[in-house]
Amino acid sequence: MLNRVLTRWLVAVASLLVLSAASLAAEKPNVVILATGGTIAGAGADVTNSATYQAAKVPVDKLIAAIPQLQTIANVRGEQVFQIASESFTNDHLLTLGKRVAALVKQSDVDGVVITHGTDTLEETAYFLTLVVHTEKPIVLVGSMRPGTAMSADGTLNLYNAVSVAATKDARGKGVLVTMNDEINSGRDVAKVVNLKTEAFKSPWGPLGMVVEGKNYWFRLPVKRHTMNSEFDIEKIDVLPSVGIAYGAGNVSDTAYRALAEKGAKAIVHAGTGNGSVAKAVVPALQELRGQGIQIIRSSHVNAGGFVLRNAEQPDDKYDWVVAHDLNPQKAKILASVALTQTQDSKELQRIFWEY
Repeated sequence: MLNRVLTRWLVAVASLLVLSAASLAAEKPNVVILATGGTIAGAGADVTNSATYQAAKVPVDKLIAAIPQLQTIANVRGEQVFQIASESFTNDHLLTLGKRVAALVKQSDVDGVVITHGTDTLEETAYFLTLVVHTEKPIVLVGSMRPGTAMSADGTLNLYNAVSVAATKDARGKGVLVTMNDEINSGRDVAKVVNLKTEAFKSPWGPLGMVVEGKNYWFRLPVKRHTMNSEFDIEKIDVLPSVGIAYGAGNVSDTAYRALAEKGAKAIVHAGTGNGSVAKAVVPALQELRGQGIQIIRSSHVNAGGFVLRNAEQPDDKYDWVVAHDLNPQKAKILASVALTQTQDSKELQRIFWEY
């Protein structure tokens, strides 16, 4: 008799514990981590190897298992979308990732998405998603400058912070975010401005905020069109037109511009000096290529925030060129490629560059 009573009591307690655990899980936000590779999934031969290592080695389940504290802030699950170094990202990778993110944010059981990514092209992917995914739910990209095997590895804290941001309601509606080195940056603005250092990513106009011990502190809001307010939609894009970048410098020739055109570029971003300056030796080739229907976009390769003014340095109206505003060359390439899925009109392209 006593054994039966004790057994029933134990069963009842176990049931209460299960219900309590289920209740706690239901109260926590649900965050999906999409892994694509990069240094954050890298491994070196020795703990002293912070710059010499193999990227894209550690699968997403091990990344999550290495940070058990994640489960205290969200119900976390992972998907391995790619396992590559980000310098090998192609337009097809962008489209595949974008469509997966768009599908996830439509699910009622997903409150936020984190994307682990190599740092070399992280800023391009972040801006692409900013343009084409329609959602108010947080989408947070994260990477690391050191592999997890290195001393003072930054990946675990970066990933913890990214999940923390993605799980919070106050991150909603702010567009795609990049969370590294305790900063929360806009996917539109942020760029990798230095290698080897953990503070590699900066925005020329400053971060949106900070994340400290799981709490967000916001300082400014993005004002350019993004996500829910974007006219572009990943579900309507199956192919991205080819856009090339040609670098401006002293003694530059028109060789790179003509080669890009011959390879089928629909637009060429001129990564110019200063205010997107174009050397005299290059101007005739760019006029000729524009006459062939190729869009010419003047950008600047000034790292701290090149700001290209229309009809300054070059008569853009006369030549029917577009200026990239404050977008660096690689982000200008992303916007041009997305915009060209909808229009070939240079005036419309310029309007898009002002608004995004």
